[in-house]
Amino acid sequence: MPFLTSPAVILLILGVLLAVSVMANRLSDRMGVPIVLMFLGIGMLAGSERVALIHFKSRETANFIGIFAMSLILFAGGLDTHWKSIRTVLGRGLTLATLGVVLTAAFLAVFVWEVLPGASFLHALLLSAIVSSTDAAAVFSIMRSRGVSLKGRIRPLLELESGSNDPMALFLTTAVLGMVAAVSEADSAASVGAWLRFIPHMLVNMGIGIACGAGAGYGTCHILRRIRLEYEGLYPVLTLSLVLFAYGLCDSLHGNGFMAVYTCGILLGNLDFPFKRYITRFHDGLSWLAQIVLFLTLGLLVVPSHLLDIAPMALLIAAFLMFVARPLAVYIGLFGSRFSWRERTLISWTGLRGAVPIVLATFPFTKGYPKAEEIFNMVFFIVLASVLFQGKTLMFVARWLKVDKPIKKNVTRPIEFERSADFKEDMREVEIPPESPVVGQSIANIGLPHEVLIVLIERGDRFIVPRGLTVIEEHDILMLLGPDASLKQVQETVFFVAP
Repeated sequence: MPFLTSPAVILLILGVLLAVSVMANRLSDRMGVPIVLMFLGIGMLAGSERVALIHFKSRETANFIGIFAMSLILFAGGLDTHWKSIRTVLGRGLTLATLGVVLTAAFLAVFVWEVLPGASFLHALLLSAIVSSTDAAAVFSIMRSRGVSLKGRIRPLLELESGSNDPMALFLTTAVLGMVAAVSEADSAASVGAWLRFIPHMLVNMGIGIACGAGAGYGTCHILRRIRLEYEGLYPVLTLSLVLFAYGLCDSLHGNGFMAVYTCGILLGNLDFPFKRYITRFHDGLSWLAQIVLFLTLGLLVVPSHLLDIAPMALLIAAFLMFVARPLAVYIGLFGSRFSWRERTLISWTGLRGAVPIVLATFPFTKGYPKAEEIFNMVFFIVLASVLFQGKTLMFVARWLKVDKPIKKNVTRPIEFERSADFKEDMREVEIPPESPVVGQSIANIGLPHEVLIVLIERGDRFIVPRGLTVIEEHDILMLLGPDASLKQVQETVFFVAP
């Protein structure tokens, strides 16, 4: 189709695909299907045998796009991760993200080795390692569309696990590919050596990733606090450059680049620096763009008719992963914890597979693995089955286990505050509990320090401009402006609200 070589036509098609992908979000909400499935479907349709709008079959290019996109997605996820929420589940979350991934891959590998005709154990282990990580973003998109969330510590645990288990799946995949290469070269000593070096290599790989991410995070914060750029739009570009630098440096040192960018994002998300809200929103939008481009690209790689050949076996493997391998890994990883059996069961069922397994499924192509096509199609089908079946039944399971709760509605406030480098004051939101002594008092009588101002009051579904005679009511949300130390003091001594 020669007309597709025209830049104008290519840009037109890409624009249409992006717009359709964005609009598909509404349909996804109504159907209760994760938006990732919509993105994949659009990509598959655009590249299928019948439509063939775009002919794209370069696995190496898809691999590069996947690594680049996942770096942006993980960094944005780290920025949105609050330390206060994850520190209570840090140990268990990291256990699921490491031991849980290894156990999931091991259980599934044994099953695949038994049921897949002619498969060697390394082939089964490679397939299992690729699909061993989870995607909680798909879970939370379903929750938001239904207006519910999860009780207790389930949500922060899933956030931490899904963000930190992708690097582990990457490490497992590359390690198994190295073992496959050693076996194909008839180097049994190298293969045995690879198994023996697995744990030390993993610790070094993850350690370099955390160190590079921490260094990049603190360095970025230091730069943002001191640099004065002419244009505000350059600040997010600077953070983007440092994300790419962190991944590139870490990977060059044979560390885990995904772990580096995720660690960098978590650090920056919990440190204070100018234009933080602006930078966070930029990377949130960039993350959505990366997700759309990533899933469209991965969808273009698939030939739908090829999925039919492997569908029965892939469905059997997906069922074992959902009903046996993942639950076993979760129950072992949470053994002795304070999570109830209901919470553990829900955590087991929220092991949806997403973008990372499909991205990892392109790695065998780059290493010249002879059964790379079979691996890719199998992984793609497993992801589709997981997202569709677990995604559609998630709300039913959460309600049946009684671990769901209403989600707090996001409110768009009429004013926003963005602290610049030259403005030292900050803004804090404080919700007034019923037992606070200021309930029923006018603003003029509560004794606020002169350097602290109440800028706006959110009361239910409306906003109130505060005046001296305005009476504070229980559950009011006050937007306070002032020096950070004074805000903390007012919150504790005037409103009697824990920081």
